[in-house]
Amino acid sequence: MSKRAVILSAVPVTTAMARYVRPGDFAVACDAGYRNAERLDLRADLIVGDFDSAPQPKTEHETIVLPHVKDDTDTQYAARWLLEHGYNEITMLGALGGARLEHTLSNLATGLYLAKNGVHVLLADERSELHYLVPGRELVLARKDWKYLSVFPLEGKLTGVAIRGAYYPLEDAELTADYPLGVSNEFTEDTARLSCTGGCGIVVLTRDDM
Repeated sequence: MSKRAVILSAVPVTTAMARYVRPGDFAVACDAGYRNAERLDLRADLIVGDFDSAPQPKTEHETIVLPHVKDDTDTQYAARWLLEHGYNEITMLGALGGARLEHTLSNLATGLYLAKNGVHVLLADERSELHYLVPGRELVLARKDWKYLSVFPLEGKLTGVAIRGAYYPLEDAELTADYPLGVSNEFTEDTARLSCTGGCGIVVLTRDDM
């Protein structure tokens, strides 16, 4: 049974990103992410953070105040909380781009943590979607208005890679972090099907609107 949640991090989003939120989704705002909840006209079910990037909001919503000195980022804490509470489908918004590249990389690591623990994870911004490819779980992606799909390894080698429904199909391929073989593939069918047998990877969907 699917149990869905949305994590709202601090990178500002537009109202168009409301398309990723479904009725009944449990919404967690991380630190300044509560401003994104307001932009999307969402009531955050939970707010977590050390509030170093925005003042703690005055609200009746449940709030977990984290210490400034900690190992978890605010988004990582939210991800761990959702995992412990049984959420198995999580969308992360406001997690890509922004002024600090290290925050994007950190959020990619948090998404990988969730994916390796069995969660279906999606990160999105106005121009792209990111999905995780893990062994033993076929990834089926709808073409919609996407044109390109790119695959990158995240942990050493990505082995046994299969890509079907794309211009450059692969079977039992190996992708490595030092050679971008999987970049800028293209949909040729209504769905693309991807799988791997070892390692973990990320799949990026983009449009042809440059």
